[in-house]
Amino acid sequence: MEYSLELQKIIQRKENSMSDQLIIVESPAKANTIKKFLGGKTKVVASMGHIRDLPKSKLGVNVENNFEPEYINIRGKGDLIKSLKKDAKAAKKVYLATDPDREGEAIAWHLAHILEIGEEQCLRVTFNEITKTAVQKAIKEPRKIDQNLVDAQQARRVLDRIVGYKMSPVLWKKVRRGLSAGRVQSVAVKLIVDREEEIEHFIPEEYWNIYATLLDEKSKKTFEAKFFGKNHKKMEIHSKEEVDNILKDIENERYIVDEIKKGEKKRTPAPPFTTSTMQQEASRKLGFTLKKTMAVAQSLYEGVKIEEKGTVGLITYMRTDSTRISEEARKAAREHIVNHYGEDYYENRYYKTKADSQDAHEGIRPTYADLEPESIKSSLTPDQYKLYRLIYQRFMASQMASAIYDTMAVTVKANKYEFKANGQVLKFKGFMTLYVETTEENQEEDNTQIPELEINQEVIKQKLDPKQSFTEPPPRYTEASLVKALEEKGIGRPSTYSPTITTILERRYIEKNQKQLVPTELGKIVNKLLTENFGDVINVEFTAKIEDEFDQIAEGKEKWKEMIKEFYDPFEKEVEKVEKELEHVELVEEVSDVPCEKCGRMMVIKYGRYGKFLACPGYPECKNAKPFVETIDVPCPKCGAKVQVRKTKRKRNYYICENNPSSCDYISWNKPKKGEKWDPTKEETVEEEKAKKKTTRKKTTRKKASTKKTQSKKTSASKKKSNS
Repeated sequence: MEYSLELQKIIQRKENSMSDQLIIVESPAKANTIKKFLGGKTKVVASMGHIRDLPKSKLGVNVENNFEPEYINIRGKGDLIKSLKKDAKAAKKVYLATDPDREGEAIAWHLAHILEIGEEQCLRVTFNEITKTAVQKAIKEPRKIDQNLVDAQQARRVLDRIVGYKMSPVLWKKVRRGLSAGRVQSVAVKLIVDREEEIEHFIPEEYWNIYATLLDEKSKKTFEAKFFGKNHKKMEIHSKEEVDNILKDIENERYIVDEIKKGEKKRTPAPPFTTSTMQQEASRKLGFTLKKTMAVAQSLYEGVKIEEKGTVGLITYMRTDSTRISEEARKAAREHIVNHYGEDYYENRYYKTKADSQDAHEGIRPTYADLEPESIKSSLTPDQYKLYRLIYQRFMASQMASAIYDTMAVTVKANKYEFKANGQVLKFKGFMTLYVETTEENQEEDNTQIPELEINQEVIKQKLDPKQSFTEPPPRYTEASLVKALEEKGIGRPSTYSPTITTILERRYIEKNQKQLVPTELGKIVNKLLTENFGDVINVEFTAKIEDEFDQIAEGKEKWKEMIKEFYDPFEKEVEKVEKELEHVELVEEVSDVPCEKCGRMMVIKYGRYGKFLACPGYPECKNAKPFVETIDVPCPKCGAKVQVRKTKRKRNYYICENNPSSCDYISWNKPKKGEKWDPTKEETVEEEKAKKKTTRKKTTRKKASTKKTQSKKTSASKKKSNS
């Protein structure tokens, strides 16, 4: 068949305008990184996350029609959808390259529906890292959309929607508008409230330790031994009377070395990061919030412009609960470690992923072993550099040899009583050359050396130091320890931890005091109402069971609509019962001891956008309001007046006398204790830090001012020129 010249030109233009392949990812940053790996007529565009979702204005789940979701296009994405449709129509092949998890699978499924891509034509690609090799390999090996993963995401979305949209109105009716409940968020609040109750009801118990400072006369070295017990049996000391009896019994006794045990101890490195361990360690070591950690990790994954290299994805996918590492990455780590530290420092390690973990992705690691943090520091923001260094060092350390300690355990007898001393000396640093994991208490092992002793040798008692202590309540949760607890109890998944904690903070169910998560009165009231009336839903066991069911759906072992139906029928009856029987809960406003200077009423504590403030309860007749000043029940160590709690711009607490600066200069980072004397020389005071900040600000101001002067000089000079 012959075409006219004009028609041939039209066909040619159309062919030229067509891209060979269209790749759709979730974010522009990711799109920019991938573009440079693929030549030819490849177009890479971003869906900007989800393009379809359940409507916000209603439940959006047709419970009468087998729980069918009523998806709608997200408002404001109309132009984007038109553009995606146009690009898809113009492409010969469309690859859906959204994130490699359940959420990403669901986005790909929604895209396929909107873009009218048939099941046979649908090309789904995933990559755990955004490198040229990984991207090109994925494009060569496309697959169909995994409907099981999509269904698992739909099950979570629908169930959370049902729980939230059915329970939240109960709170609105019975407590106040604007409150919310959720399957995971309400359990997280419950954990924090339960912990606070443990602390409040905790009764401290007295106990004592006795420390002996002993001298080895040969080496002239001293060491410390701790009281153990009597006749090889451990003793607990609960009173001063017991201490005095022990001290009396050993007052004139000789101290003889009874037992020496020497050995070797190995300390192994921590595995590569999962999402939760990364969040925990970034919180402990860097002071990052969960939200900040995930945002920075996302930017490192999607790609950062590196000098002389272009845009590079620096880490693997950051939502994972696997510690598995690819053989390719293992080889790269070996080469780097051997070249930089030597063969002795390398150990090929395999880490077992927990049985209930989703093992679709590797652990979080750097994509290129040769891109050391220091070498690319200038291309990264300070936060990117800190997190990248943490991820890089953690991964490299995970493939390094164990640290080795020489250990010594000594038992010293005084009559029938025994003291024990334990020492260790680091013999080989191994992985600790590069990285050491911290704990919630930020304790790291150190060297404690004991002199070379012999059995039956006498050591000289220099001092006996009895110390009184009291058992302490369990600590309040921090973001890091709450994530750890949620993970251990099987509540939520890596992707849910950050939004969960963000939500309960925004709802003011909890608040942050330093790093500690403390329940508010509102949080306690809401938790009590939910646990008393929806105890079957708001509990740890149920929430963990639901997560297991999501996993079963993802593996194709369970149907998601059947799972939802099994939950919904008894839950709906429970909601109806609570709505009928539950009486209105009166939220009693917290009354302050500050009178309103306009009408004389005692002002109440309210919560606004920026936290607590004082307001007159006579509103709207009296509209008086003022900042809330928190005080503590410990008097000023210097003058005895009230101590106020204030916050810096970075929301760090400090303590200041109410008479500062008029008649008292007390100000400290540390909360004062009853009876303690204040020594300002022992700490950098708040005033010193403020002074530093002021100095910095002044310098900046002067610089700006000089710039303005220069500009004005230039302007006046140009005016003179033009006039002449």
